[in-house]
Amino acid sequence: MSDPNTEDVISLVNSMFTVSKFTKEPYSLEFQIEDQDFKSKFEELARRLQDLNYLGKLEKMENKNYIIIQKFPSRKKRKWLGSPWVPRVLFTVVVVFVMMDGFYRTQGVNAIENINIGKPGEMAIIYTVSLLGILGIHELGHMIAAKIHRLKTTWPYFIPGIPVFGFLPTFGALIVPKGPMISRKILFDIAIAGPIAGLVIAIIVSVYGAYTAPVIEPDIALQLHEQNDLIEFSFGEPLFLQGSLALFGKGGSDNEVILTPILWAAWIGFFITFLNLMPAWQLDGGHMARTFFGAKWHKYSTYASLGILAIIGFEFAAIMIYFLSRRGLSACPLDDISPISKNRKLAYLGIIVLAVLCIPIPENICMPFSRGLCIF
Repeated sequence: MSDPNTEDVISLVNSMFTVSKFTKEPYSLEFQIEDQDFKSKFEELARRLQDLNYLGKLEKMENKNYIIIQKFPSRKKRKWLGSPWVPRVLFTVVVVFVMMDGFYRTQGVNAIENINIGKPGEMAIIYTVSLLGILGIHELGHMIAAKIHRLKTTWPYFIPGIPVFGFLPTFGALIVPKGPMISRKILFDIAIAGPIAGLVIAIIVSVYGAYTAPVIEPDIALQLHEQNDLIEFSFGEPLFLQGSLALFGKGGSDNEVILTPILWAAWIGFFITFLNLMPAWQLDGGHMARTFFGAKWHKYSTYASLGILAIIGFEFAAIMIYFLSRRGLSACPLDDISPISKNRKLAYLGIIVLAVLCIPIPENICMPFSRGLCIF
């Protein structure tokens, strides 16, 4: 590999590591290193190599540690994706869609006899702040973790949904890293930060939604069901949502609770958190699973996740993840050999618990809503 910076790269590696063997291949530089404590050193090397337009990777061969360095692969620049206007336009579109959804959902709830949860315009604003607050804080968690690890990212790209017929007005948001993941530790930290941050807001929204949600007396609810003014919500109720309702004495089979826009925002937040925590593809949970189980078992966990989604009635999400995963299953850290700390292993056990608490349990729940409010 010949390049004006090659000698600088060789000198840099020798200054940071104890090199016992060096090989110059046609397209790479290979250094066998003897350092036992190489984790933090490699992180610094990888960042400095990026400034020189090189990519370094740690590999273990024949029980020896090697640093493999190549020229940074050229990538086609997508002008539209790199434009600062794209995330702003997408965010504006999503705000409009969520406002529309909140307005019509409020109208639907208010159409129920003796129910008035507020003016549609005002409720649409609260609904928009609630839902986009969950999604926005989720992405902010990723960005803060990335900044701590000195990884640059794009601004969040909010994905517009379908704001009519009861569908989701947004399909979430994502950020794109501007550099490779250096280590499994960094990949894990950035992946876990988003769902945790977003879940905190989802719980707050859920508690507020449960507090303000109207309850209909059983005899009146039965009459409304017979008139088809109420139908039961059939997409499953997360345990977090059940707990919020129970907190205000609104849980249990004797109560008929109206699914208001605020409770709907909380449900979306829990569902997106559950989806993100699944050990599949390049979802946050998929990145976490990749750090612990490696590429082979991450592939199996992806297929297992698809099966779980199909079992609980979200076949569309399973199909979408399946086809997306065929284009690229997971991120591959440059340092894929350093062990994961005990604290992160414990944190992952906690993530599994949180994912279970966010699962939309597939059974009829006593949370009816007006036919005019939502058509799925």
